[in-house]
Amino acid sequence: MMKTLTVNLGERSYPIYIGNQLLSKKELVTPHVHGSQVMIVSNDIVAPLYLQQAKALFADFQCQTVILPDGEQHKTLNDLNLIYDALLSNHFDRYCTLVALGGGVVGDMTGFAAASYQSGVNFIQIPTTLLAQVDSSVGGKTGVNHPLGKNMIGAFHQPSCVLADIETLNTLEDKQLSAGLAEVIKYGLIRLPDFLGWLEQNMDKLLARDPEALSYAIEISCQCKADVVAADEHEAGVRALLNLGHTFGHAIESGAGYGNWLHGEAVGIGMLMAADLSMRENWLTEQDVQRVENIIKAAKLPVGRSLCPQAVPLAQGRSCKSFSAPMPGP
Repeated sequence: MMKTLTVNLGERSYPIYIGNQLLSKKELVTPHVHGSQVMIVSNDIVAPLYLQQAKALFADFQCQTVILPDGEQHKTLNDLNLIYDALLSNHFDRYCTLVALGGGVVGDMTGFAAASYQSGVNFIQIPTTLLAQVDSSVGGKTGVNHPLGKNMIGAFHQPSCVLADIETLNTLEDKQLSAGLAEVIKYGLIRLPDFLGWLEQNMDKLLARDPEALSYAIEISCQCKADVVAADEHEAGVRALLNLGHTFGHAIESGAGYGNWLHGEAVGIGMLMAADLSMRENWLTEQDVQRVENIIKAAKLPVGRSLCPQAVPLAQGRSCKSFSAPMPGP
């Protein structure tokens, strides 16, 4: 069954569609297209898999495509120009609609292009990774990286709808699935303790891509984010909770070089580092930190690296030596 959630932002409210075979249901997206021109933005990994289906959704419109190189290292102002070049060379006007078909990098870049092209145009999110479906496609945060900081150049720009087809997760690499689970775990940690318990009991099903388990996890995650965004769209207060693990995680991504860590991998260990810091501040117990570590391990996420000088203590008896697993390759 398809689930429909709503991000309540008054006149700018929009639906999130979650289900199977949604890439064949153009009636879901057609009402959210503005104007007659559609530009689909994808990357060289996703396009061979799903571009033709996506183009069929917009067969009634003047539809063009632009294909970006895959990877966090290409989330730059320079690569963003590929989108602007395609829009301008095809004479797209301010009534056009951009469509993000891919993961978080494609979604963030397409959203930022939509926010800035001719002072702002419409866009639709079609996320094809778990991380994008549960997090980056919802909430309107868009942008690109800078050598001195991740996501430091961007804008808040909400999509007109989000179409999350669970079947696209069948072509996802295992480590990309695990990376998405980091963001799912985050929702349990920040405000959904019962969901966290459910995740602990059902992690094997999620890793096995059980469709019912995935559908439930995506629905709960999206509802949590939708509620937070509706309460604090521009991150002036409670929305900062959604950044659990991201301060450490972004530093890891930037310091190690964009693309050497998946975003979800960095967020996973960032959440563990945040928990460890909270224990040192007497806000969490050792048992709490162990629980965080256990669920991150259960999601097949790395829980350690040589991330900081080994002389710097992290907690009672812990040091950076405990974060010593080999760093993943690009």
